[in-house]
Amino acid sequence: MAGSFEVRVDARGVAYLTLDHRAKLNTLNAALMREVIGAMAALREREDLRCAVLTGAGDRAFIGGADIREMAAVEAPAEGEAFIRLVHGVCDAMRALPVPVIARIEGFCLGAGLEAAAACDLRIASEAARFGMPEVLVGIPSVVEAALLPGLIGWGRTRRLLLLGETIGAAEMTEWGFLERVVPASELDAAVEEWVGKILAAGPRAIRNQKALIREWEDLPVKDAVAAGIRAFARSWESEEPRRMMGGFLAHLAARKG
Repeated sequence: MAGSFEVRVDARGVAYLTLDHRAKLNTLNAALMREVIGAMAALREREDLRCAVLTGAGDRAFIGGADIREMAAVEAPAEGEAFIRLVHGVCDAMRALPVPVIARIEGFCLGAGLEAAAACDLRIASEAARFGMPEVLVGIPSVVEAALLPGLIGWGRTRRLLLLGETIGAAEMTEWGFLERVVPASELDAAVEEWVGKILAAGPRAIRNQKALIREWEDLPVKDAVAAGIRAFARSWESEEPRRMMGGFLAHLAARKG
């Protein structure tokens, strides 16, 4: 079985994305990656979308990496390039979604799985989750969205992960700055929903604008990033959202004073 990718969007506009290849630790093979990329392209077009939660089926793995059997069958550089472009396509699909993507991490988060988590906007894990980039141990470098790691954890820790192939616990990955939150497994879903609720409480347009601006900041020098922020701020008033939400906030303050 190649696995499956389930997309469920609830009435609030929250998309729950579940990668199910649990017999193989939710590893990514070519067929499954194509399914993910196609489903995410369709999801991007939904105007009612507010946020997304990415997880792996079961409790053994978030994503256990790319399918090593498929990689072992590669016979030429062009085949290897085609495969790794699919891994990049999965990660880029998370970054391209116009709303925040929360990585809900339980179990192993390895290789392509860690890259996919890095491509998400927020990461929350169970205390027992384990993280690693073991590619050099099987004769290949860590690539594609591993390039995001220096911005998240610094160059020294990136080198440690990529050159030593170690497996690191959730507590240490939080200290490093990769994870925003770690909770007991029994509290993982409640913690994710707490974050979902905070996103839903914000302005839908503001959230989309903020994610787009953060993406711009990644590629711009500070002076240009500030200018991009000014433009984004001005664009906010193209809709009624700021006036409506600020009016509600001021009315709430007035009611409290009264």
